[in-house]
Amino acid sequence: MTQNHSTLFESSLKSLKFLHRGKVRDLYAVGEDKLLVIQTDRLSAFDVILPDPIPEKGRVLTEMSFFWFSKLGHIVSNHLTEVKPETVVADAERGQVEGRAMVVKKLQPLKIEAVVRGYIIGSGWSDYQRTGAVCGIPLPAGLKQAQKLPQPIFTPATKAPIGSHDENISFEQAAEIVADRALAERVREISIRLYSEAAQYAATRGIIIADTKFEFGTDASGELILIDEILTPDSSRFWPATEYRVGISPPSFDKQFVRDWLETQPWNKKAPAPRLPADVLKKTTEKYKEALRLLTQ
Repeated sequence: MTQNHSTLFESSLKSLKFLHRGKVRDLYAVGEDKLLVIQTDRLSAFDVILPDPIPEKGRVLTEMSFFWFSKLGHIVSNHLTEVKPETVVADAERGQVEGRAMVVKKLQPLKIEAVVRGYIIGSGWSDYQRTGAVCGIPLPAGLKQAQKLPQPIFTPATKAPIGSHDENISFEQAAEIVADRALAERVREISIRLYSEAAQYAATRGIIIADTKFEFGTDASGELILIDEILTPDSSRFWPATEYRVGISPPSFDKQFVRDWLETQPWNKKAPAPRLPADVLKKTTEKYKEALRLLTQ
């Protein structure tokens, strides 16, 4: 475990049963029906976990997720509980969870990423240039990079293991994966509504949400529930509205800054990734904190 007052690369709790370490989050069991989710300061780019943590990132993203869960709670239930993370770990371990963890309901996660795009960028732009469509959804001809779409589109993806790439899939493929077309349609409807309301609000705070990714689970009764983090710079593209231009990839509040730096390095995009210089770490922290400030203050 690497930890100081503002950084946690990897948790090491002994008081709870360890379950899983993802690209960013560490999961522990809390009894039979709950989980402790710790948002570390790890950052992944090109599906590789980078060797250097981004100071304060986990706390920023946790606070932002709590903000959105509260703001969008009228649309769909979420996995949060009232249990405070500090109460489920040993006293000596509180520093690992304070401000960067949540105790959530244990649910059955759906095996798809629910991606919504309001602008044509990233892998969606690549798909469009090649096929004129994104995830099988035909789009108007002549769109430029970063252009706003006529309406948000639901473009699901597979959930890839660490080190592999998520792959864009069609709605039909998503419905097959979840083995329930009506459930897939509900995921699509709710995802688009979540994105639309969040994007409308963010626009009033000077932020364009170009696209985002949601994850869902179901409880024992089959109810659809929003899980994971939501609408953070790790799961979304946040652009400052003042610097947005059609035809270019706009600067962003997310890890695109790190991706852009990595693109200048002699690296094959496989582990191990290059070490990040101090100025890149500092600038990335500033971008995450600025997004939180704009959205929540």
